[in-house]
Amino acid sequence: MAPAQSTQTQRTPPTDSPNTAFLAGLRPALAGVAVPEKSEAMATYMKSSMPFLGVPSPTVRKTVRDLAKTHPFTDVEQLHATVNKLWHNASFREERYAAIMLTDSRLGRGEVGLLPFYAVVIETGQWWDFVDTVAPRLWELLQTHRATMDPLLREWSTHPNFWFRRAAIISQLPAKVETDTALLNDVITVNMADQEFFIRKAIGWALRQYARTDPEWVRNYVAVNEGQLSPLSRREALKRL
Repeated sequence: MAPAQSTQTQRTPPTDSPNTAFLAGLRPALAGVAVPEKSEAMATYMKSSMPFLGVPSPTVRKTVRDLAKTHPFTDVEQLHATVNKLWHNASFREERYAAIMLTDSRLGRGEVGLLPFYAVVIETGQWWDFVDTVAPRLWELLQTHRATMDPLLREWSTHPNFWFRRAAIISQLPAKVETDTALLNDVITVNMADQEFFIRKAIGWALRQYARTDPEWVRNYVAVNEGQLSPLSRREALKRL
């Protein structure tokens, strides 16, 4: 379980001023490319109480990218303040997607100063679309700040909120040959008995993804843990083998 003080530190909001021009322009820009008749189906699919405007994710990403070129960010502190404000003030789910997408930029990638935002997304978003989009940012931080991220991901792997555990399990999906197999082993092993669907699915997904790089490691892991892995996790892990 992550210490309460550590989690609280991660939730400390940024104090710098956000990019107000970007914030003011985002909703009109999204509304201008929305397909309103799709909004209800999108909300139903995501089981979302927050409404959608009806903007597909690729269009949200392009809108965010174009608007950031028009109203560029000065530094990572301003980026952090902007995504934090956008996340908390969002009225539509696409605005929250936009906040996460902003961190996937040259300015944001690998910046440990954005870790508090990722913790907020996981804790308050609590759904797979948010958590799974943040997970690759955690791997980038593991590459640039291993001394901070390795123990943190281990803490998150036993967090009482299972969405933090899911984030820890799938954090290395993009890693390929750079996968830390000791870390992967540890964050999966402590969750193998969990009955939660999203944890069992995450375990299978993480193993299946690494099987693309090292199929023998995954086969051996599944064989050694045959009696502990859920049928879902085992089936997903071996799907491509």
